[in-house]
Amino acid sequence: MPDIQSLPLPWLGALFALSALLIAFFGSKMAKIADVLADRTGLGEALIGAVLLGAGTSISGIVTSVTTAASGAPELAVSNALGGIAAQTMFLALADIFYRKVNLEHAGASTVNLGQATVLILLSVIPIMAFAAPEIAFFGVHPASPIMIAVYLVGLHNAHSIRQEPMWSPKDTPGLRVEEDDPEDDPRSTALLAALFGGLVLIVGACGYVVGETGLALSAQLGISQGVVGALGTAIVTSLPELVTTIAAVRRGALQLAIGGIIGGNMFDALFVSASDISYRDGSIFHAITERTVFWMALVCVMTAILLLGLLRREKQGPGGIGWESVILLALWLGAATLQVSLG
Repeated sequence: MPDIQSLPLPWLGALFALSALLIAFFGSKMAKIADVLADRTGLGEALIGAVLLGAGTSISGIVTSVTTAASGAPELAVSNALGGIAAQTMFLALADIFYRKVNLEHAGASTVNLGQATVLILLSVIPIMAFAAPEIAFFGVHPASPIMIAVYLVGLHNAHSIRQEPMWSPKDTPGLRVEEDDPEDDPRSTALLAALFGGLVLIVGACGYVVGETGLALSAQLGISQGVVGALGTAIVTSLPELVTTIAAVRRGALQLAIGGIIGGNMFDALFVSASDISYRDGSIFHAITERTVFWMALVCVMTAILLLGLLRREKQGPGGIGWESVILLALWLGAATLQVSLG
């Protein structure tokens, strides 16, 4: 494979943009196939199925974080993970604009989403604690990494328990959308869909590698910090499938699916940090990052807490026909992006 980082700047920009388009197109196709496979095989009801499907639909982000960490770029690897979570949470505010009946968080409230949002806050706080704690690593891996994986798995089990035996539910209102699983009617065989899914994993994974390499090169040639490139460049590119599928879900009225897809996907994306720690071979990745990357960890906590409050308060209408939490989420993300860019 040619050395991507030696390419001239125009070629790098073109390659980055092309990879973004391919990830958006093929990534959204992967998400649709994953839903069909989950319905047919019953994997969606099992913890291991949630892990595998989450890995498949987030493959570009995983590859970007893992390969850049292995290349000795911890800032880009971790900021790609956390920046992706922040961007995807902001996508819910954008989706709220497309749903004009009532506030998205009012119509799509569910106990499962509340539980998953709480777990996501935990997954965002653990890296901050690891950063502040003394540097400890066993075989180059910080104890926080396996702890995050364990918290994720417990969170999945908790979500399954809430779904099967809910102890309470949101108040029924005219705006509440309670969705049943849509019957899938894809005419293609399960074997063909599985083969297509595997092929798309390879394509999107390769694009994720190219995004990581071009991101490193753009950071070096433009003199922009790896943290900014990761949080505002590669993170948004690798999150484009979530934007496409979320807006599509909202437009067809699958509101709980849209919110749950983002929150559940963010939970899995938090594991990019653990995967990056494992692939980073110069010690704990939590102590190889700077305060600017920790800023994105804190931002994720704040944005998720605001989303959680919105799901609890369930405001029907806010400014411009969207909820106040959506306005705040957009303002937070834009403010954070402006601040980070101004710092270089």
